Amino acid sequence: MAAAACALCLVPAAPRAQPAGGELALSEIAVTAEAPPAAAPGPGSGARPAAASAGYVGGLTGIGGALRPVEAASAGVITGAQVNSRPVTRPGEVLEAVPGLIVTQHSGEGKANQFFLRGFNLDHGTDIAIHLDGMPVNMRTHAHGQGYADLNVLIPELVGAVEFHKGPYFVRDGDFASAGSVRIDYLDTLARTVALTSVGSFGYRRGLGMASVPLGAGNLLVAGEAQTYDGPWDVPDRLAKLNGVARYSQGTALDGLSVTGMAYWGRWNATNQIPERAVAQGIIGRFGTLDPTDGGDTGRFSLSGRWSGTDETGVTRASAYVVRYRMNLWNDFTYALNDPVNGDQFRQRDDRVLGGGEVSHVFQGELAGLPMETEIGLQTRTDATRVGLLNTTNRLTRSTVRDDRVLEASAALYAENRIRWTDWLRTSVGVRADGYRADVRSDTPANSGRARDGIVNPKLGLVLGPWAETELYLNYGGGFHSNDVRGVVARVDPASPLFDVARSPFLVPSTGYEVGIRNRSIAGLETALALFRLDFASENLFQGDSGTTEPSRPTRRFGLEWTNRYALTPWLRLEGDLTVTNARFADRDPAGRRVPDAPTTIASAGITLGEGTGWFGSMRLRYFGPRPLIEDNSVRSRPTALLNGRVGYAFESGISLSLDVLNLTNARADQITYFYASRLPGEAEGVADRHVHPVEPTAVRLTLAGRF
Repeated sequence: MAAAACALCLVPAAPRAQPAGGELALSEIAVTAEAPPAAAPGPGSGARPAAASAGYVGGLTGIGGALRPVEAASAGVITGAQVNSRPVTRPGEVLEAVPGLIVTQHSGEGKANQFFLRGFNLDHGTDIAIHLDGMPVNMRTHAHGQGYADLNVLIPELVGAVEFHKGPYFVRDGDFASAGSVRIDYLDTLARTVALTSVGSFGYRRGLGMASVPLGAGNLLVAGEAQTYDGPWDVPDRLAKLNGVARYSQGTALDGLSVTGMAYWGRWNATNQIPERAVAQGIIGRFGTLDPTDGGDTGRFSLSGRWSGTDETGVTRASAYVVRYRMNLWNDFTYALNDPVNGDQFRQRDDRVLGGGEVSHVFQGELAGLPMETEIGLQTRTDATRVGLLNTTNRLTRSTVRDDRVLEASAALYAENRIRWTDWLRTSVGVRADGYRADVRSDTPANSGRARDGIVNPKLGLVLGPWAETELYLNYGGGFHSNDVRGVVARVDPASPLFDVARSPFLVPSTGYEVGIRNRSIAGLETALALFRLDFASENLFQGDSGTTEPSRPTRRFGLEWTNRYALTPWLRLEGDLTVTNARFADRDPAGRRVPDAPTTIASAGITLGEGTGWFGSMRLRYFGPRPLIEDNSVRSRPTALLNGRVGYAFESGISLSLDVLNLTNARADQITYFYASRLPGEAEGVADRHVHPVEPTAVRLTLAGRF
């Protein structure tokens, strides 16, 4: 799939006859570009993609990883060129190209991002499933939070395509996918070699090199990245990061294979959220910290492979991966609340090996002369983890709260049948069954144990149209998330073994409904509107005193999403998105019904200019609306509106120069806001207060890139 120049448009493709090679015969939603074909460079063409990016070079993506049809108003595919057209502060923010998704940070730059989608505070990934090149990014039973998804491993310039789904309507989506899922595919080959260097405010330095060459019957791609960053903080982040990718690939998306190795290492200091009263009293400044020894380090090494083959029955795809992961985090969110003498800093340690894979086959056929396809798939995953929590002061261990060894395994079987009944009606009917087993060996014997659970969920979809360039979508499905298995088997509080604790359910179900419409009646404009509802039996909420997520009460959400992409010309593209959500606890409790940190309004708008050589540019506005911080809605956060811009010039020689200006208006806003009790040195007791992590002030970054 070549990197497209403009906003993607999803249009009904004409029914296709089955070729001898086994290509799928069922008509589906095709991904095309609004711009004339000549405007979008093909693989290996050497032309610069028409996108506002200094470093993206185009290429071919997805050996064995072909993207499924888009069968919902809230689903879609984004090209790598679109992803790289966005000026961003941190790598994970490129996923804000997914409509309605907020990607932010409340700690040091090496820590996983925080996500917001469809009225959810997803913390570090509790209910958004993220996959990178076929590998899950979310971590189960993680030291810091369930579903922890660290995207610092991402190299944006390598992204070929991003597939996103909202809601639990799709059979391939299992754990953590109730709010949505994002699948990121890297390129298999590059149109040209690239060398890139960036310098900017607050000690920002980045170097990147990428190249692909023919090797035997396939291609070898290599990429390497190094980055440092201090940030505006009184205690510099001193982020040091190394990242590398090597991939060998052969063939096509229907008959091919690839083997990929990735390596990532990062180390940083962290300025976590701070209480507003500490700033008001002059104890620290807006960019200060109450514990200068907070921070962390992480490493991730992976080997993965993909294979696809086509025969007379259809297409088979298989993938497998193994990941070696470790992480240390030192955090202090409450300062002197629990220990006025030594402070409340703690270390969270995670050391694991995880492996798994997926195999699926799409059977082609007919039902009473109607084109039909049936997909059957199997997914597996196993995590062997040592996970711990320790009390520390200045990163020196004082005591061990808990030290657990966890073996957690799961398997899922899914099946889906898709039929085109008429030119204006097609359906999908699917079912997914998940089974989980876990074994916990704790240093507190009462908290050792075994657990197992399973869940079966239906997935239904109906598409009507097109009529007058308009399609209607109806979707229904069940989903779930798993809880930290330590809480599933635990009997006593590890910090106070004399006290019993309530056990958490292993798997927590969700149910989603959606009706949507997509229209393309105006040339170059695609607009989509979706109304959704999502019920959760128990939602995970952030706990400020421990910095983790814990099961909470049942919730219900109603919402509306409106997405617009307008390609006025091959060199000028506009976009605008709006999400409005009503999030409430579904039960009654004197504490109140508002879900803390659940955003009501998220909006964005953007403009992208440029085609081929010459000037290019981009500007993005992101609005993150106010949120209730406690259940009775008596304390709320302030809204955050950020404007980022980019301008650059691409020379005929292959050299390009671009300037990013982040937080262009120098907004004095917050990345994130929490409300909980903490205790400053000298205070007699804990004080409930807003705790904020401020937005970085205006920063500039200059990027010089060369293509050879």
